Amino acid sequence: MEYSDKVLKCVECSAEFVFTAGEQSFYADKGFKHEPKRCKGCKSTHAAGSPSNGSPRSETRAMCSQCGKETTVPFKPTQGRPVYCRECFQQRRAMTATSGQ
Repeated sequence: MEYSDKVLKCVECSAEFVFTAGEQSFYADKGFKHEPKRCKGCKSTHAAGSPSNGSPRSETRAMCSQCGKETTVPFKPTQGRPVYCRECFQQRRAMTATSGQ
């Protein structure tokens, strides 16, 4: 299929941006069904976790299941599942990676 550049309007800032033929081809190859909704600037802001509506990411306080230190996690912990602080999580990840080889 042959593609040609399209001008789209950003849903965040209403600026026009170009959806290039190359990007359209990439979207088709990946099986994406929808065109992009945001310009590059708004897309990067959105991806960085600072939504335009001003609502912050929720963080939950929890105790690390390994060392007992208080930590915050970006999700609501599920009862019966361990929660780890950053240090313990990375330590466990490193142990898993080395034992899997």
